[in-house]
Amino acid sequence: MPQAIGEVPFLVVAEQEGMPVAFAGIKGQKLEMLFVSAENRGKGIGKRLLQYAVDNHGVSEVVVNEQNAQAVGFYLHVGFVICKRSDVDEQGNPYPILYMKRV
Repeated sequence: MPQAIGEVPFLVVAEQEGMPVAFAGIKGQKLEMLFVSAENRGKGIGKRLLQYAVDNHGVSEVVVNEQNAQAVGFYLHVGFVICKRSDVDEQGNPYPILYMKRV
């Protein structure tokens, strides 16, 4: 994870009482990563981080592991659609990936 964070030009961190609870990594128009701590999920933090990325960086794409049903459901809920599927991830590992775009 630390290496992946170092590869994104923009990292936005959400804090609560001075402690990080979520972050989003942005590269171009692609949301490279969005993580919300388990105890803070369902509170709108992820949606606000995503909206910031859309409004300030023009984010319109995300790649998500198909097996992460919670993430897939979140992106569908906030207006992304599945455009393409791959049986392997971007490193060639056997993890099915969904390419999603915001409509």
